[in-house]
Amino acid sequence: MSLTITITSDFICPWCYVAETRLKQALTQLKPDMEVEWSWHPFELNPAMPSAGIDRKTYRAKKFGSWEYSQLLDAKTIQATQNDDIGFRYDLIKITPNTLKAHRLTWFAAQQSRATAMAERVFKAYFTEGQDITDISVLTQIAVEVGLERDTIHSFLTSDTGVQEVRELAQKAIAEGIHEVPHIRIHEQVLSGAQPSEVYFTALQNALQAIAA
Repeated sequence: MSLTITITSDFICPWCYVAETRLKQALTQLKPDMEVEWSWHPFELNPAMPSAGIDRKTYRAKKFGSWEYSQLLDAKTIQATQNDDIGFRYDLIKITPNTLKAHRLTWFAAQQSRATAMAERVFKAYFTEGQDITDISVLTQIAVEVGLERDTIHSFLTSDTGVQEVRELAQKAIAEGIHEVPHIRIHEQVLSGAQPSEVYFTALQNALQAIAA
């Protein structure tokens, strides 16, 4: 028997990173005695974003009315996650990225059983290191760090492989009624938004009991 966790998320979303971090924490505390299968599904909050992204200050000031208000929103996520092992560094982020390449990379990594490691590393690269996750060289190095072969990844990222598949998965999520992320399915229970670790812990317990019944 195995427990399946399906995460629909976007790498531009800080709450997706928070949700994944808290879910992993709950799993660590629970220590389930069965295999856990993670399934990562793409979602694009900004599908029309230019492929190279946009200067973050320019983009956020336009989206939220002012740069100052954007910084206030950033500060709220930092304050809300003081007890989480994340460490947001918005001051290092220069580009608001198009996330298609990062989703393609995670899709490719899933075929090598590396999707979770890849997703975690992409989130960290963007939110805590301020790296440009539209940059093929950045994504290639991330892939190498999680155990994939450099030349293979570079060739993949410079091709169109996976573009159609990722976009179809993103459209499928919308067709299934998913319009905001993070969206997490633990067995048959759906949790939207970033929940406290305790909520994920309870959901995991319920799922394990249902599977074992």
